[in-house]
Amino acid sequence: MKTNSRSAVLQAVRELAPSLSARGAEIELARRIPADVIGLLKSAGVFRMFVPRSHGGLDLALLEGLEVLEELGRIDGSLGWTTMIGVGSPHLFAVLPRSEFDAIHAASPDIVAAGAMAAQGEARTVAGGYRVTGRWNFATGCHHSDWFYGSCALKDESGKPVMGTDGKPALRTVLVPASSARILDNWQVLGMRGSGSHDISVEDVFVPEAYAFDVAAARPCHPSPHFVAPPLQISLHIGAVAVGIAQAALDDVVALAKAGKKRLYARHTLRESPQFQHRLGRAQSDLRAARALLQELSGRFWTTCVEAPDSASGFAPEILSTTAWLVDTAAEVVSACYRASGTSPVRDGSTLQRRFRDIHVLTQHASATDGWFAQAGSTLLGFDFALES
Repeated sequence: MKTNSRSAVLQAVRELAPSLSARGAEIELARRIPADVIGLLKSAGVFRMFVPRSHGGLDLALLEGLEVLEELGRIDGSLGWTTMIGVGSPHLFAVLPRSEFDAIHAASPDIVAAGAMAAQGEARTVAGGYRVTGRWNFATGCHHSDWFYGSCALKDESGKPVMGTDGKPALRTVLVPASSARILDNWQVLGMRGSGSHDISVEDVFVPEAYAFDVAAARPCHPSPHFVAPPLQISLHIGAVAVGIAQAALDDVVALAKAGKKRLYARHTLRESPQFQHRLGRAQSDLRAARALLQELSGRFWTTCVEAPDSASGFAPEILSTTAWLVDTAAEVVSACYRASGTSPVRDGSTLQRRFRDIHVLTQHASATDGWFAQAGSTLLGFDFALES
C-alpha cells in the first residue's frame, strides 16, 4: 500500500481506520504504537507528508496534512498525537545545516525524531561540539524514532554556564541517534497512554557542532513553506488532533444513542430525549466552529508562508491563542458527550472513556495554556509579543 500521491494519503488513512480503531485497547495496553501500525502509516505516506519532494516526500499543503492528522486523532487519540509529533520531524531537521538535512533523509523520507524542548540537559563545549548529559520527559514515540532531541543549558569547557546576549542562560538543542540514548520506561498516565511518551536520557554523549542549534536563532536550510515558522505550524497540528478526538467522541455518543441506550429513571431513550438532542446539537455546533476556525486560519497562514514568508511570524498571537481555544473547545465537546452518555463510559474498554482521558491530558500541554490568551490580548493593546505562555 505504498502511497506517493499527494491526494491519496487521506484516503489511505480512511481505509485503515476500521482496523486501526479496533486496536485502540491494544495500543493503550502496550503504551506505544505497535511497530506494524507505524509501518502501515509509513506505507500510507503519513510520515513524509511535510518532507520536501526533493527528498522523497509528498510536500502536502498545510490544510491537506491537517485533514490527515484530524482523521488519525479521530481513529485514536494516542495514534493521532504520536503521529502528529512524528510528522513534525522534518521541521526540526530543517534547522540543521543543509548537508545534515540531506544526509538524514538520504536513506528514507520517513525518518522520525522524538524528544523535548524543556532544558533538562547540559551541553558542555568541547573541540568540535559538545559533551551532553541529560534526561528529558515526554519523548512521544521514542520506541519507533530514529533520532532523539533535547534542550540543554550551555556550559563552557570548565562547566560554567554560558550566558546569552539577553542575560539569560544560553541554550542548545541537540540531536543524537536513538542508539546513543536510553528509554526509561515510566509512561504511566491518565490518558494518551498509547503514545509511548517515556523519558529518554543520554550520558556524556558527544554531539558534533552541526547537530546542535539555538532554537531562537535557528533558520531553515531548505526553502519549504513548512519550515518558515515551525512552532506555529506544529501548534496548528495539535489543534487538528484535538478536533479529531472531539469528532470521535461525538461519533461514539451518536452510535450509543442509535443503539437504543436508555438511562436509569429516564422517561425517554437518549435518541428520543429533547435534552440529549439539545446537548448533541450544541456539541456538534461547537465542533463545527472549531474545525472552521482551524481551516480558515491555517489557510491564511499557509498563503503567507508561501507568498510572504517574512510576515509569517506575525501570526504567532493568533495561532497560539487559537490552538488553546481549539483544545478547550474540543475538551468541552468530549466532556458533553461523556456526561450525556450515563454510566456506559465509566467502564474500562469504553472508547468514549478513552477519548475523555486523552483530551484532558492534551489540555495540560504547554500549547493549550490560558497564557496564550493573555499574550494575544496584550498585543491588541500594543505590547510586544513574547513566545512565552
